[in-house]
Amino acid sequence: MIYFIGAGPGAVDLITVKGKELLEKADLIIYAGSLVNPGLLQYAKPECVIMDSAKMTLEEVIAAMVPAAQAGKLVVRLHTGDPSVYGAHREQIDMLRSYNLDFEIVPGVSSVCAAAAALDAEYTLPNVSQSVIITRMEGRTPVPSKQKIADYAAHKATMVIFLSSGMLEKLQGELIKGGYTADTPAAIVYKASWPDEKVVRCTVGTLAESAAKYNITKTALITVGNFLGSEYDRSELYNPTFAHGYRAADPSKLELKPEVK
Repeated sequence: MIYFIGAGPGAVDLITVKGKELLEKADLIIYAGSLVNPGLLQYAKPECVIMDSAKMTLEEVIAAMVPAAQAGKLVVRLHTGDPSVYGAHREQIDMLRSYNLDFEIVPGVSSVCAAAAALDAEYTLPNVSQSVIITRMEGRTPVPSKQKIADYAAHKATMVIFLSSGMLEKLQGELIKGGYTADTPAAIVYKASWPDEKVVRCTVGTLAESAAKYNITKTALITVGNFLGSEYDRSELYNPTFAHGYRAADPSKLELKPEVK
């Protein structure tokens, strides 16, 4: 059996219970060494074979997993964050299907969530943004037509941008080209949830300058949007004047406004 496990954003204790239990049972662990916290390997049993996929090709990863699984061993492919977000696990699964091997995907905590936690932020605020766009800059790997940064920036929704911290000058230009103003709030979250996490609050127009100041060139998420500001409407869900299937409205109760500091 082969398990694709989301390792979480970095902190060792942010892996799921199921993920940890499978690491403890694994006979072979292939982990993304350039991104996954090696502290997670402490859960492996002494006789477990551990391989770092950072220098391996897709074919080499498959060549290691297939014979182990065919021999009845428990194989773990350990991906950073959640495998479904820039995890490149689909191509592995499609190749494994040709061998008629069983596999299972174990979700993980994405760095998208860890970045919001580091910012003490909520991506979806009433009358500010009700959508989150997860994307990346076009680099050596192209992006499809109509899915470039400027295309998405036109929506003015919350944006979380992966794999782009080395192209911030260009990113700034694309965001502004798409419709964000230079003074739109932004933040850079370096290694969210790791011990050396850094949070840099800035604006769209100062992204590159701010990253340079703190020597951030990789392993960071860029967040953009007015969810980082101070203005938003109160949610109706807990508004005493709003009725729903679990609570009747009570107009006599005072509707308090949240205090923003």
